[in-house]
Amino acid sequence: MTANLGAHEVLEIHEVLNCTIDAANTYQLLRGQVRDPQLQHMMDHQLQFMMNEYNSMVQMTQQQGMSQAAPYRAMKTSQPVYGLDNPQQMSPVTSASQMDDRDVASCMLGLLKSAAGLKMKGSLECANPQIRRAVQQAAINCSEQAYEVWQYMNQQGYYQVPTMKEVTTDTMLGMYATAGGMQQSMGGGMNQQNMMHAMHQGNMHPTSQSGSMQDMNNMNNMNNMNTMQQGRGYNHTLPQ
Repeated sequence: MTANLGAHEVLEIHEVLNCTIDAANTYQLLRGQVRDPQLQHMMDHQLQFMMNEYNSMVQMTQQQGMSQAAPYRAMKTSQPVYGLDNPQQMSPVTSASQMDDRDVASCMLGLLKSAAGLKMKGSLECANPQIRRAVQQAAINCSEQAYEVWQYMNQQGYYQVPTMKEVTTDTMLGMYATAGGMQQSMGGGMNQQNMMHAMHQGNMHPTSQSGSMQDMNNMNNMNNMNTMQQGRGYNHTLPQ
């Protein structure tokens, strides 16, 4: 297996595995500081998933067998709360005993966001398709875990989301319009194609002389194109 790995992806896998070990060890270190049972349960759930993911990746890189990377499933989801409501002041603690649940959750969030970026970057350097997908999934898993922690912090009021005035938000996002040029061009081409097909099938019934003349012109133009493509002549038109 290792003979089929490039030097660049070996170095990236090395970074990914080290990152996972550091995150798991930090979880173990912070676990004793947690007081909220909900946060404790989340930490235990995420830590167990990290261990399983780490073992799976080690086996994948050291053995012939390939196991499919498993997606992370959050235990609980909630709707985000927007706006500021008397956010508490924050400052570094002077001893580990002063750490509270907000400090622990914030550390977890920072670890997971950093790991998600590192793993996604590492996946871009992997040539082996199975390992590439596994590292990509690991990055997505970190993103999902980070969002789970953020949701907890948001619901507890630890991580509040400031907002702009509605007119400012609408103005900024309203500056962008959809890129409809290519779509319209493609749609127009399809309409013309459908029209020509209908004409050949005898499904078009012009309602005026000018419409009939235009239909005849369209048929003539298509006949010219077919004749030119088949190499049988040029500038051959039907009398109008």
